[in-house]
Amino acid sequence: MLQEAWLGAATSLRSFRWTSTLRTWLCGIVVNCARRQWRRARNVEAIPDETTWHDGTPAQIDLERAIARLSPRYREVLLLHDVHQFTHEEIAEMLSIDAGTSKSNTARARAAIREMLEG
Repeated sequence: MLQEAWLGAATSLRSFRWTSTLRTWLCGIVVNCARRQWRRARNVEAIPDETTWHDGTPAQIDLERAIARLSPRYREVLLLHDVHQFTHEEIAEMLSIDAGTSKSNTARARAAIREMLEG
């Protein structure tokens, strides 16, 4: 995916208009490459219900399962904001949505995860 994103950035650099930061533009390319890869990999096996720590004791991976169960849009926005620390404005530009949509999708994703983990 990184190679595909790098090639995409190199071939479309001339079309970069400097209306955003180069970082945001490049991350948008990476996000779009990831979307294409996810679409191609729909047959990937599901995340298991449990895994084993290095000492052999079972460990639940509820958070990973909950994130995997989110809709693609909620998962994207949540990971971009909470994990990769992008602002809602940067996410909006990357995903071609409004900043308010990014904020509401993040809140809804958090609520859905909270509900899955509590329930």
